[in-house]
Amino acid sequence: MNQITKEILEWIICIIIAIVVALVIKYFVGTPTIVKSVSMKPTLIEGQRLILNRLPRTVKQIPQRGDIITFEQPSKLEATSVIATYEEEPQGFLGKFAYHVLEVGKKSYIKRVIALPGEQVEIKNKKIYINGEELEENYLQETVETEVQNEYLQNFIVPENCIFALGDNRSQSMDCRKFGCIPIEKLESIVWIRFWPFSLFGKIDK
Repeated sequence: MNQITKEILEWIICIIIAIVVALVIKYFVGTPTIVKSVSMKPTLIEGQRLILNRLPRTVKQIPQRGDIITFEQPSKLEATSVIATYEEEPQGFLGKFAYHVLEVGKKSYIKRVIALPGEQVEIKNKKIYINGEELEENYLQETVETEVQNEYLQNFIVPENCIFALGDNRSQSMDCRKFGCIPIEKLESIVWIRFWPFSLFGKIDK
């Protein structure tokens, strides 16, 4: 093997290692993303850039109330039970790798955690009640009202290993009021830091 061939192979090996390390960090630790919807206004605005913390998914940690999370879009956007439906799972190693790691064809939502496993949620009088007490939502604009049409999701108990999450911009948000509670296994990340625009750089408060 001549010197040129050896150097080319070394570069190829280095590139492969770098790609593998980047994918591992992206899937298990954290990754940047950009806000693409209006559902979290005024907390998050379209075009803002965020760092997502994926360690909670790695260790299967249940998020806290008020956390802003991302999760996999359900396959059905109209609930037929309290729990969101996920049916269109990729098949085979390559299909799962492309979907879950490379995120080819994958769609995600960004919402705020409202209720945790075992808690009773009731939506009435355009307010949210958790275990019978009205939920204080200081992050909402004063004119925001919470309404729900789905009969399964007006008064219910959040199932075990699931969370109930809503957008801050309730009238413009496709969220758990429509498709049901999200299984923890479908949680992708917790929003950690906003790094763009620089004037708003920092951790996003609950």
